[in-house]
Parts: sequence; structure tokens; C-alpha cells
Amino acid sequence: MTMMTRPGRTRSADLIVLGAEVAVLAVAVAVGALLNHQGVRLHADAAPLYASWQPHLGPGTPAALLVAALFVWRGVRWGTDTPWPRLLAVGYLASLLWTLSLALVDGWSTGLTERLTVQAEYLHEVPRVTDVGIMLSGFADRILDFQPDSWSTHAAAHPPGALLFFVWLERIGLGGGTAAGLACVLLGATVSVSVPVTLRALGAEDAARAVWPFLVLLPGAVWVGASADGIFAAVVAAGLALLVVGGRPGAALGGLLLGFALYLSYGFVLVGLLAVTVVLLRARDRLGVLLVAATAVAAVVAAFTVAGFWWLDGYHLVARRYYQGWAAERPYGYWVWANLAALLLSAGPVVGPALRRALSAVSIRAPHPPLATALRQRIASAGPTVWLPVAATVAVLAADLSGLSKAEVERIWLPFAVWLLVATAHLPHGHRRWWLAAQAATALAVNHLLWTVS
Repeated sequence: MTMMTRPGRTRSADLIVLGAEVAVLAVAVAVGALLNHQGVRLHADAAPLYASWQPHLGPGTPAALLVAALFVWRGVRWGTDTPWPRLLAVGYLASLLWTLSLALVDGWSTGLTERLTVQAEYLHEVPRVTDVGIMLSGFADRILDFQPDSWSTHAAAHPPGALLFFVWLERIGLGGGTAAGLACVLLGATVSVSVPVTLRALGAEDAARAVWPFLVLLPGAVWVGASADGIFAAVVAAGLALLVVGGRPGAALGGLLLGFALYLSYGFVLVGLLAVTVVLLRARDRLGVLLVAATAVAAVVAAFTVAGFWWLDGYHLVARRYYQGWAAERPYGYWVWANLAALLLSAGPVVGPALRRALSAVSIRAPHPPLATALRQRIASAGPTVWLPVAATVAVLAADLSGLSKAEVERIWLPFAVWLLVATAHLPHGHRRWWLAAQAATALAVNHLLWTVS
């Protein structure tokens, strides 16, 4: 039977978790301000976020307020009643408008078209890539800093696939900051399609509909528009969706995308946890799909290796490059827990209560079973709305403890944050509107109180 709890007690538990989140965030802000005042080099004026305090309005403010108001008012109803194909289309367009309007709060140039053109970003390096083959074969030699031809910060900190994406854009006539910024927004918004499609393919359509408005009003959209991490989140989400859509051919395409994701960020080796979870949650052909996807991933790895870039060499060099810069000065003792406060602003305050409900919603079939039996029953009865957020949580914690994620995780962890939101399927229907309001308020407050443009 299902484990029962009193509604009042459950609401109180949600509020306790929310209070704990607020406390963690408040302490992270206060300690960050104190450390900055004392001259500790956090390299983040508004720690735990990589931002600075600068209250402002912008041309995107009215549209952002309108999208937020509409989805707080009708989002839950639309998620329940809208026919499936139309739901996905509306979700994508609304997510696109939400992300674009938040970016335009900082203005068209500063908020969108110039975001990826500064010295530290990928577009700074695109003109230097005259031959892709030479770039790939010599990529690792330019990772370390303090060399005449060192890659700039973002290009050096990622495998060559990230830079290669923007080189490809330029090669097809979509060069420059405007095209790059719009690519981040257009692709980043597809997460609101890929995640529900994954859940529905795993037999959880009701959950997909419940999660849908939370994906549209993702607070992390502040960083999707415009940063390459929005593209990264889109690639990962689409790859995971293809593991359960379209049989083995879909799994092959998903494997190719997930293999390419390994060359977008070294941290995406942790996406393997999500990928294996998705495959194990399939109703049938788990082994076949796993082998097909793994073969496709191996093909991508082989292609980059033959081209001259060995992933492990890049990873070891990046770990050294990371500590040639600000990471050497940023205190691990602060960021190892303050990162989680930053995640609360990117994924939103709903994450804690939703995860609590997801973990407590697993069924128990006997009134008082032995502990081992109860544990086995919980594992067996947990579905995608439990295991996907759990896998994302484990990935985030591993990244956090690694010491290679000190600050800026509000955008770096976006590919995992969207899967944490799957747990919102466990929120009571009547509570969802209030949580959507909290999510929207978080995004609007961050974007209007802080200058998140690096």
C-alpha cells in the first residue's frame, strides 16, 4: 500500500525545507559579502552568484512579467488540458519568450549580442581557427595558460567540441555575437520539450504534464540567454530523450549526441549516470539500447581521438589550467556549500520540497515490513520522477566535491538542474501555482537586482 501522511504535516515539511533553503542562501550571501569585504578573493561580487549588485529594469521587463503572470495563472491548467503536440509547441515558444525577455532585461547588446564576444568567450577564438583539423590536433597544446597562443578562458576550460560548435556556426554564415546569442536561446528552450518527451516515453505522461510549466518558467533561463551552457543543456536533454524515443535508431542518435556532449564539457562524464538511469527505466530492450548507445558514444570518442584530441589528456591539462586562474584563490571551504545556494537560484526554491516529496512518495506494500524488505520495495516502486532527480543530484554532488566547480555553477549545472525539476511531478496539484509563482519571482528578482553579465 502507499505510505500515507497527513496533508498538514506534509505542507509543514515543505515549509521546513523551504526555510532551510532560504537559510542556506542567506548565510551564503552574508558569508560571501563578509569574505569580499575582508579581501578574500572570491572573484564574485554577489557571491554565491557570479554577478554584481545592480538593480535595474530593461526592455525585456514587461514581457518577462507577462510570461510569468500568464504561467502562474494558467500554466498548471494548460499542462493538464492541452493536447500533447500543442503542449510541446506552446512550451517551446513560451520558454523561448521567457528566456529572451529575461536576456533583454539587460538590453539587446549587453544582454544578448555581446555576451559571447568578450575576450574570455568562444567567439574570441573563432577567427583564430582557420583549419579545424589543425585546431583539433593541436588543441591540447594550447590549454595551459601563460603561453603566447593559449586558448582564452572558456575555450581552454572545455573540450574542443564547444569551440567547434561556434566555428561551425561561423562557417555556415551565422557568425558574430547576435547569431551565437540567439542560438543559445533557441536551442536552450528545447529543454522544455526534451524532458517531457522523455517522461512520456517512460510511461509517465501525467508527470510530464505536471513538470512542464516548471520547465517553461525555469529560473536558470537567466543564464540560458545567453551562455553556451544553454546549448549544452539542450544537447544533453535531447540525447537522453532519444534513448527512449525511436527504438534502437533513436538510441544511436542519442548516443551520438551524448558522445558529442563529452566534448562540450569534461563534467558531462557525469551525464552517464542520467543516461544509464534512463535506459534502465525503459520497459523493454534495455541491453540492446544500452549497447547501441554505447557504441555510438564510442564512435564519437574515436572520431575526436583520430583527429588528434585525446579526452583524458585534455581533462588533466584543464585541471592544471583551472588552478592557474581564479580557482587557485577561490576558497574551497566556501564554494563547496555555497555552490548549492547558487543552484537554488538556478533550479529554483521548488527543488528542495519537490525532492523531499519524490523520495517520500515511494510505495510500501506491507504495513510494517522488515527494513531490508522495505528498502527493496522502495527501489522497485520508484519511477522516473524519483530516479532521474536522484541521478541528477548525485551528479551535482560529485561535481561539487571535485574542486573543479568553484563558483559559476548557476549556469554550469543547468544540464543537471532541469532534471532535478522532474521531482515537481510529486507536488500536489493545488500547490503548483504557488510554487510556479516562487520560481518566477526568483528569476525576476535575480535578473533585476543583479548584473549577471560577465
